Amino acid sequence: MTLLEAIPETTTTGTIAVLKNIERRLLWLSTLMIHHANNVRPNPDKTKVGGHQASAASSVSILTALYFHFLKPTDRVLVKPHASPVFHAAMYLMGILPKSYLTRLREFGGIQSYPSRTKDVSPVDFSGGSMGLGPVAPTFAALVQKYAQAHFGHTTADRFIAMSGDAELDEGNIWEALIEEELQRLPNVIWIIDLNRQSLDRITPGVRAAKLKQLFAACQWNVLEAKYGHDLQAIFHRPGGDALRQCIDDMSNEEYQHLIRSTGPDVRQALARHKRGREILRCVSDVSDERLPSLLGNLGGHDLQLLLDTLHQAQRTTDRPSVIFAYTIKGYGLPIYGDPANHAALLSTERINELRAAFGLTEETQWDGFDPKSPEGQLCARRGRELGLRERRQAMPSLPVQADEVPDELNATAMPVVSTQEAFGRAMLRLAEVPKVGPRIVTSSADVSISTNLGGWINKVGTFTLRETTDYEAGRARILNWQLGNKGQHIEMGIAEMNLFSLIGQMGMAYELIGQLLFPIGTVYDPFVCRGLDAIIYSLYSGARFIFVATPSGVTLAPEGGAHQSSVTPSLGIELPELDFYEPTFAIEVEWALCEALRQCCDRQNGRSSYLRLSTKPIEQALLQPAIDRLGRDELRRQFLVGGYQIKIPNSEPQTPLLHLITCGVMLPEAIEAAQYLEDEGVAVNLINLTSPRRAYDDWHAAQQRGDDRHHLATLIPAGTRHAPILTVHDAAPHALAWVGGVFGQKTRALGVTKFGQSGYRADLYRYFHIDPESIIRHGFELVDEALEFAQVK
Repeated sequence: MTLLEAIPETTTTGTIAVLKNIERRLLWLSTLMIHHANNVRPNPDKTKVGGHQASAASSVSILTALYFHFLKPTDRVLVKPHASPVFHAAMYLMGILPKSYLTRLREFGGIQSYPSRTKDVSPVDFSGGSMGLGPVAPTFAALVQKYAQAHFGHTTADRFIAMSGDAELDEGNIWEALIEEELQRLPNVIWIIDLNRQSLDRITPGVRAAKLKQLFAACQWNVLEAKYGHDLQAIFHRPGGDALRQCIDDMSNEEYQHLIRSTGPDVRQALARHKRGREILRCVSDVSDERLPSLLGNLGGHDLQLLLDTLHQAQRTTDRPSVIFAYTIKGYGLPIYGDPANHAALLSTERINELRAAFGLTEETQWDGFDPKSPEGQLCARRGRELGLRERRQAMPSLPVQADEVPDELNATAMPVVSTQEAFGRAMLRLAEVPKVGPRIVTSSADVSISTNLGGWINKVGTFTLRETTDYEAGRARILNWQLGNKGQHIEMGIAEMNLFSLIGQMGMAYELIGQLLFPIGTVYDPFVCRGLDAIIYSLYSGARFIFVATPSGVTLAPEGGAHQSSVTPSLGIELPELDFYEPTFAIEVEWALCEALRQCCDRQNGRSSYLRLSTKPIEQALLQPAIDRLGRDELRRQFLVGGYQIKIPNSEPQTPLLHLITCGVMLPEAIEAAQYLEDEGVAVNLINLTSPRRAYDDWHAAQQRGDDRHHLATLIPAGTRHAPILTVHDAAPHALAWVGGVFGQKTRALGVTKFGQSGYRADLYRYFHIDPESIIRHGFELVDEALEFAQVK
């Protein structure tokens, strides 16, 4: 079913009545799930379980409208994190989630606290989690779908819907995304803002909604609202109704929340104080005191017919994304309705019992769905079949590229002296020519394409855009020819690293979300990896397979300044789950790492994303030749990929002092120089280039779990040499390599960057941080002397 074959817009009174019954059951089941997790299920260590009954309640109407009427099979949906119990209850009612999971909310192996693509049994499209990242994800996924459709024709998804709480809009990354021009041309995006006017600690200021709407409109979005329900709108059409509406519109959120929880007489008294109070009182004179507070609370976000009408209005928009502000009440339908302190509040057992009775259920029937023969049961079953959620993961198209179709290397021409960043640019040109692989590579950059050596690639493949453009520079000499159009293979982002990593993360899930495999490669300055860290983590957690190339890096960046000299990023590469990390030294190593990263993208079950930390430092390529001669090219490549290799093997007599010198990336020339000096002075040196500290660590860690020494470092540091000390050198925080000393319990000294840098030439900065050859030599001698003294004492 495509956008042109959407669900019919018309609904009947009978349909709305059935939907309301489903809405009530979702409210009950989600509330009960949280209650059971906190108060019924055994909790042996008394840890807080948590859950958000009030936040879930405000979303029940929206999710009822979506899943039980509006959605089609080609929709992909983000559910706001706190609505997780409602989403899973909906999956249960549609026959997708087994009943046994309802009692396993926030239990190990059960339903996650927030919807998770990789952990939940229910078919989750987008993981919830860190605030702000969720709504942005389907928006970038919509751009990816437009890209894939332009390049490959068919996609298995064509519309992307995000549900967010209003407080989530405080997050800055949302606005970074909204001002991105490419996202402003996506008619296949609908956001629904659950506007319950409450955050974790407070009622949000009353002017917030108006400002938010203005901001969305300024970003070229189609702004819609479901503000007042049909009952309240009917009152507005009475004489004096305009005064009542103006009164409510002008009312602060705090006063409004107070009034809808007050008695009828108190509400009338408050309305009478308005400047048109007499008109208002006449307008509601026939409304009973009992009904008056709930009438004021008749908001559009809980009016199913109005929600559906507004969703269909958004569906008809064909030139831009739409946002719907759905006004709701936190705690809707619960005794904690509208309470300013209800965010984490939990209903007592007594209140749960009262609520169960009000819903006409008993302890024996409280977990039940609907009778399959009832209108509600029939609708639930039909929607489960129509949406095809159960089958979606099982009906994936075959992969268009297999891992063994990715070459081992690219044979890009390398100069005798070249940086890894330059080598990356040359490798990308060759990748474009690889059958099957090249057409599925898509690159992106946060406004640093030229300075990360993507210029040649862009000149070759062009830039993708949804905009109609005119090339005013055509015919003039220029470094970069953007070739803007819908067939390019590069998407240029503005200077917003969160956007870059959000985009390549969604590209990295294109196979699962839209049925087309992409090989996403993003480039970024290494210091700004930290700027996009939250989006990186979100994408990794969601199961994305992507590649990012971070360059230049470290204090080796030299004169460009201390503010741009990264030091902690290798630690992130080693520690983040589901991520491979490489720090190559030579041009051929860049090719090996890139090709392996592409193979990992082909493995949709166990593959990882990859991070390449590169540099602008020119490296003499002949320094690798001795290792090639000794190991052979294939074996050297194998060792590079498992974590590292010996660049220099010690040739020494048994009594000669020994030092293990371990380095990484661009520090290898300095380490080679220091090693040669030490050997000339009688110290044998085992010089190791640790090309992937991450893979070396994981290999060792796996051996620890097995209880053996079958790991690569056991080869690089042979058994007879483990008495000798280790000296590590890294253009990064020293602890990134210091862990190597713990593998065999050797005395270790780690050299690296421990202070903020400054502008200066490379040699000056290396001396300042004690990672220059002279400092390596000095520390090497000291370690060897200490080892000899210890041996004599022992």
